[in-house]
Amino acid sequence: MALRPTRREFLQASAAVLSSSLVGGSADALSSSREVLREYPYGAVTLTGGPLQQQYDRIHASYLALDNDRLLKVYRQRAGLPSPGRDMGGWYDTDGFVPGHSLGQYISGLARIAATTGDPACATKVQELVRGFAATLGADNQSIIRPQTNLWICYTLDKHFGGLIDAYRLAHVDEARDLLPRVLDGSRSLMPEHGHDRVGKKDPPYDETYVMPENLFAAYELTGRHEFQDLAVNYMLDRDFFDPLAGNENVLPGRHAYSHAIALSSAAKAYLVLGDEKYRRAMANAWTYLTTEQQFASGGWGPNEQFVTPHQGKLYESLSTTDDHFETPCGAYAACKLDRYLLRMTGNARYGDHLERVVYNTVPGVKQPDSDGDYPYYSTYGPNATKVWYKKKWPCCSGTLVQGVADYVLGLYLRADDGITVNMYAPSELRTPENVRLVQTTAYPAEETVSIRVDASTSQPWTLRLRIPGWLEQPAQVTVNGAPVTAAPGSFAALRRRWKSGDVVQLRLPQSFRTEPIDDQHPNVVAVMRGPVMLVAIDPPDGLEKKSISLDKGFSAVGQRSATWVRDEDGQQVVFLPFHQVQNERYTTYFNRG
Repeated sequence: MALRPTRREFLQASAAVLSSSLVGGSADALSSSREVLREYPYGAVTLTGGPLQQQYDRIHASYLALDNDRLLKVYRQRAGLPSPGRDMGGWYDTDGFVPGHSLGQYISGLARIAATTGDPACATKVQELVRGFAATLGADNQSIIRPQTNLWICYTLDKHFGGLIDAYRLAHVDEARDLLPRVLDGSRSLMPEHGHDRVGKKDPPYDETYVMPENLFAAYELTGRHEFQDLAVNYMLDRDFFDPLAGNENVLPGRHAYSHAIALSSAAKAYLVLGDEKYRRAMANAWTYLTTEQQFASGGWGPNEQFVTPHQGKLYESLSTTDDHFETPCGAYAACKLDRYLLRMTGNARYGDHLERVVYNTVPGVKQPDSDGDYPYYSTYGPNATKVWYKKKWPCCSGTLVQGVADYVLGLYLRADDGITVNMYAPSELRTPENVRLVQTTAYPAEETVSIRVDASTSQPWTLRLRIPGWLEQPAQVTVNGAPVTAAPGSFAALRRRWKSGDVVQLRLPQSFRTEPIDDQHPNVVAVMRGPVMLVAIDPPDGLEKKSISLDKGFSAVGQRSATWVRDEDGQQVVFLPFHQVQNERYTTYFNRG
């Protein structure tokens, strides 16, 4: 294989994978039998505008520009090889918190972007990083950089596996598959035989074995090495976490928020591979606890990275006790994966509603990283907040940021046996191997209307499903070529017909203003929502969060960017923006409802 594939070679390889996946010819046939809906692969969907595409392009450019020598330096130092490039600093260096921890995630995210965009520069970078990493393994196949203070063996190893899996599957780096057993063999003596829990944010043991099974099952599928699947089963956190959750016992409070949320993706993979229904029950119950007892209006959760004890007003208390309300890129990555897994397994539109909420109110709202390791970490929902970078360079969220943004394309459309499901609304295009193309034109969520045009080489019958959000307070308006169609909120509207090129579906989703309480103990402390979007007051006057607001008087949309509200008491105007549009302004998220 040439070091730099030509654009034609890369796109041909991508098209082969795309076609195989779309027609169901992949090795995941058993898993697919347990899914009502299936994701389209990277490359089938293209973002064509709007806030998601704008951030996608920025992240694409930012991670493509990372210097390979800097990323590989700590690995080369461990192997005693020449180590050019500047030190990374922060968490990443040899004396950092978790040396080299996020390399696998950068490889993974770039591979996903390469498969989606067909950018040969991304594919080449993935190949160069995989080969550079391989050259540091040595005869003992050691990949873990372990200073005396580092207890995070499995934490880092999981990211190695994920990066190699995506490099092989998505960027066509063949040698990445061969590295999986080598990395496992080199780390085996450092890994525990069985998984253990991590309770809270700081309590030892610090490692997170229970997040690994998702990638371990996938590594077994690629390599046939039974050690991967054996470890996956051993590392399932059954006794402490999945068994009680499956029995409808809420064991979230007090646990580390992100790591236990992302562990639910391991439960999903275990269900798809092993068929054990307890894992699906555990996921569904955890999702209910998370969305009804832990969640801020944005869809975020976990102040100070811990799930709170419900029904004690803990979310409200956190507004004044911490600025660290939601570990955003990491937490959003976990929440979106959980939503997509449950949506695929059940076909229930409520999981699509939640995915929309998380996507539009979390990661698009973080600060754009700089070129030297300054990255977003927490979102703050207390009064007079500002968006800041994390205090240390190259934190964990630098890895999940690129993976999460690269995954925007997975949540838009899904495929069913009888047709196509439109799950999210954003300017985009879908292409299927059956020569069907959907073109979605919209300014949603700033505006209420969506247009979907069908292009097809032949006229054929199939079902187009549209998610009708559960938050609607007025009926959705749906037409096909001008003819109205009935659509109930909280469901997928099924449009069955013989579709032909030029057919147009028009959708209007009325977005009234509403409020959502922070928790059940403080029903009058609310955030303002419009459709799926959380609005915040920018540059608010002092003490605004303590004053009563009313949405009934003086609240109206202003253009596509903002909404305004005029306080009844003295007529002072306060401007509200979608959280994802706030940049350097101060903002307040929660208010008293009069």
